[in-house]
Amino acid sequence: MAITGIVPQLRTTNMASSIRFYTEKLGFSVEFNYQDFYAGIRVGEQVFHLKLVDEKDPSITYVADGEHFHLYLKTDGVVAIAAQLRARDVPLVKDVHETAWNTREIVIHDDQGHTLYLGEQL
Repeated sequence: MAITGIVPQLRTTNMASSIRFYTEKLGFSVEFNYQDFYAGIRVGEQVFHLKLVDEKDPSITYVADGEHFHLYLKTDGVVAIAAQLRARDVPLVKDVHETAWNTREIVIHDDQGHTLYLGEQL
């Protein structure tokens, strides 16, 4: 078996708000938008999906309380990214920090409360 990619899916109760967050606040782009209930968000070579649902994602509190994540976005230049996010009024849940596993990371929440880590290898 050959796996050529993995596409995560996040739930949203407000598709327009989520698309605005990912495009205007994070600078990502819309890959596709299907009948206003399903969308693909592109960042570089990566894509993840958003699905419109009636109820808030039940994992949001669990993930936040346990310091887990919904998405881990590998990147470079975390310090500069943190500054860009602050300039776009995106609150940092956890500011730039280095980890015991040799990464530099920041943590944010999206418009729905999903926990996103942005990290770079040191």
